[in-house]
Amino acid sequence: MTNDQRPMLALVTGASSGIGLQYATQLARDYHTDLLLVSNQEEELQRVAADLAAQYGVRTIARYADLSKPDAAETLHAWCHEQGYVVDILINNAGVFFFNPYCETAMPRIELMLNLHMITVAKLCRLFGEDMLKRELTDEEARQRINGHPRKRGYILNMSSMSAWMAMPGIQTYNATKAFIYNFSKSLWYELYPKGVNITVMTPGAVDTGLFGLAPNLRRLAVRLTVSIPPEKLVKRALKKLFQGKKADMPGFINWLSTPLLKHTPDWLLRLAMRYVGKYQK
Repeated sequence: MTNDQRPMLALVTGASSGIGLQYATQLARDYHTDLLLVSNQEEELQRVAADLAAQYGVRTIARYADLSKPDAAETLHAWCHEQGYVVDILINNAGVFFFNPYCETAMPRIELMLNLHMITVAKLCRLFGEDMLKRELTDEEARQRINGHPRKRGYILNMSSMSAWMAMPGIQTYNATKAFIYNFSKSLWYELYPKGVNITVMTPGAVDTGLFGLAPNLRRLAVRLTVSIPPEKLVKRALKKLFQGKKADMPGFINWLSTPLLKHTPDWLLRLAMRYVGKYQK
């Protein structure tokens, strides 16, 4: 997309750091989209919005929000309508991770993960997806091409995980919510894609961020072994797949090869993993 064409507006959740920051950066730098950045880290969010606007000359809007609240999606959607913001691209990236035995996990933490990963994602897809389906492209917009593909009415990208196929003690809630995102997104693709809205779900293995709490030396080793992927590489691939209309994607040949084995992991190995994973976290 060239600079003289009308820029699209991308809503990125969890945009103040990590993978979300990469989505915001690459959308501004490589696709020249305006940005609606959402995060519960208010100071960091304001700084990121200012930096990206200065670096890439795009309009940036910072919106503080706690997306783990049950009504967060409705509140955000209503605010966008009040402000007259038309969201062309929705990146559902916000997420949390913790390793803990289920019956030792505080109920508010469980509710936070369930709401953030499932309820809010499903509601945002419902609300903004309806807006996208109703949208009619102008002649100018219909002539636009993104990565060589005709522009669509809208785009939605959801972040799942390779752990969606894992029955792993200690991260039982995380795995289950990522399985929901994966199946929900693929099912929704069949409804939206024929009507001009691309929806893609990404299922990466480990991503080289601080989310999982691994020590720096283990993070470097995982990247060298290609078990973990740098966030900038993941995001570049994810955006390419989104604009192509790909239903789902898993980066990394090793991850793709090992996924069928995850469904048949022996119990003794899972118990061993549970014993050792915790001690390698910070």
